[in-house]
Amino acid sequence: MADAKVALIVGAGEATGGAIARRFAREGFIACVTRRSPEKLRPLVDRIEAEGGKARAFGSDARREVQVVELVQTIEREVGPIEVCVFNIGGNVRFPIREMTTRVYTKVWEMGALAGFLAGREVAKVMVPRGRGTILFTGATASLRGGNGFAAFAGAKHALRALAQSMARELGPEGIHVAHVVIDGAIDTPFIRDSFPERYALRERAGILDPEAIAENYWQLHRQPRSAWTHELDLRPWMERW
Repeated sequence: MADAKVALIVGAGEATGGAIARRFAREGFIACVTRRSPEKLRPLVDRIEAEGGKARAFGSDARREVQVVELVQTIEREVGPIEVCVFNIGGNVRFPIREMTTRVYTKVWEMGALAGFLAGREVAKVMVPRGRGTILFTGATASLRGGNGFAAFAGAKHALRALAQSMARELGPEGIHVAHVVIDGAIDTPFIRDSFPERYALRERAGILDPEAIAENYWQLHRQPRSAWTHELDLRPWMERW
């Protein structure tokens, strides 16, 4: 598909990742969405197609180097050139430091940091020869400061932010726009609705982040002209303390 253009969303969940995939699909991109359980992506693919877009679902563990390499190569060979890559994996878990195991810390780091490196490295390999592309990393409040009980998550997110900064400095001169988005606040998700009903009630006052609004900002980052690129963008509801 010589004229195809692909947006790869690594970690396309029910909220932010799915909204980003749908936003790019509306602009004519083939949304290649991935998570470990591809069957969970069926509703998202169906919705994109119902809205007139195109999508492909891939099962891939973003922590596994061989699988990430194969994912990028398969998309480039079978779907089209990856113009945009969004890394949207979280790993937000709370563990007091005295109770945290090495296994938990390592898993969170693999999800939040190592996977970002693997995705970023592989898409950079195919973007640089073309001299264009956008790589967007989803960060969090924990990207900027560690919180009580969030040593693992903050460590991973700090590492991801450093990766994004280094990649931006290295790949910017090659025509690749690398940006890091700090999502500061609760997002309108089933998890927030079910676990924090008082917080979710703020939705009626635009007090939690709307995934569609987040997705619009990702699209605008991709559209920025090279003469005025944003590297770091922070998004939060108007009432969020910061």
